[in-house]
Amino acid sequence: MLISYNLAKILKLIKRLLLLVLSIAFFQTGNSQFLMDMVDTTKDMGKGMLSMYNRFNHIRIGGYLQPQFQVAGSKGAKTYEGGDFLPNAGNRFMLRRGRIRFEFIHFDDQKGPSVQVVFQFDGTERGVFIRDFWGRIFENKYKNFALTAGVFARPFGYETNLSSSDRESPERGRMNQILMKTERDMGAMLSFDSRVKTNKLKYLKVDAGFFNGQGLTSPVENDRHKDFIARVALKPYAFNKKITFSAAASWLNGGLLQNNKYRYEINTAVAGKSFVVDSSSNNIGTILPRKYYGADAQLKIKTAAGFTEFRAEYIWGIQTASLVSSETPPLLLAGRDGAYIREFKGAYFYLLHNIFNVHHQIAVKLDFYDPNTKVNALDIGKPNNVLSATDIKYTTLGFGYINYINENLKLVLWYAKVFNEKTNLAGFTSDVADDVFTCRMQYRF
Repeated sequence: MLISYNLAKILKLIKRLLLLVLSIAFFQTGNSQFLMDMVDTTKDMGKGMLSMYNRFNHIRIGGYLQPQFQVAGSKGAKTYEGGDFLPNAGNRFMLRRGRIRFEFIHFDDQKGPSVQVVFQFDGTERGVFIRDFWGRIFENKYKNFALTAGVFARPFGYETNLSSSDRESPERGRMNQILMKTERDMGAMLSFDSRVKTNKLKYLKVDAGFFNGQGLTSPVENDRHKDFIARVALKPYAFNKKITFSAAASWLNGGLLQNNKYRYEINTAVAGKSFVVDSSSNNIGTILPRKYYGADAQLKIKTAAGFTEFRAEYIWGIQTASLVSSETPPLLLAGRDGAYIREFKGAYFYLLHNIFNVHHQIAVKLDFYDPNTKVNALDIGKPNNVLSATDIKYTTLGFGYINYINENLKLVLWYAKVFNEKTNLAGFTSDVADDVFTCRMQYRF
């Protein structure tokens, strides 16, 4: 009798564990995931998550890994398709990402979610890194607001917040990787996202917060100045059974402390553009500007095979960085090299189309990033010119095939054709051989 009782308990436990695994797979593959999405208990999926969390002590575990093989156009290619190749390598196996995410949500009786905590780390052959570590408090009187604090994705743009497990291209665009390196930052954010089905503003989502500014490129804050980032979005709105549209506008108002007197800006008063130094002692202690503006839109059309989708995002603004990089500096700029202020612009455009059925998809992506819009390509590399390879504009045409084999397995075949401006700078007088082909398998649990 005791043996039968224990066997019944074991079978019941196995059944619950299988249900948990299947639930996780279902909730993670039903729709594209955004890094900072909230639990929407007005929808069937959100209600299902509520039931799952309650049954399994409010804890959810998920993750994915992305082993891949790549071939570059030349040995030692400098690339944004997963990082630069080593000098003698023209192809490579690598584990691009290995993510495990732990999530806890506490639900108040009859009120909905009250506290959410997320911890996610990335483990590859290059090491283990924290990617998310944040907590969120839900307002449950009106079910409209939430407060998030910790390390989490900046609320700027569409591609920044689209999960790497759901994105069709292997990597985010060059501009996104440079301006929003690692996507995350330390900060606090207030969100408006109604969880009431009858709310007239249920299609409006607003995120606004303050962040350190340098992201995860530096473990600690390096000045007193904070970045303010905000995004106002129209959530996916169905015009009819076939057409869904969404859009948003983003703003980043930030900067970093100038701790020396050297500041470089483009002189537009002469024919040959170049950086000119401003060495006034009054520059010390001022805030060097980082101001980004963005707009994005997505249009999804249901077809006989599945869906056709168009996406576009345009970002422009002012970036302060160094002579040799337009990435946000991890530390305050020091020495005579000083700070280099550039006006930039960039964009990407996606065309996604299912063929045969929803398991097969073809994708085309065009993106460009111009880190210095005030100079011409042939200004770069002229004698006695301060301009460098950092100021070169790049355009990338990516195209590929994605096979969603099942809920837990995805194959991506992708070719990135990269074009750089032809300049007077040695090594960049013609197009560099830095195209990359990627074959990736994604395992998800």
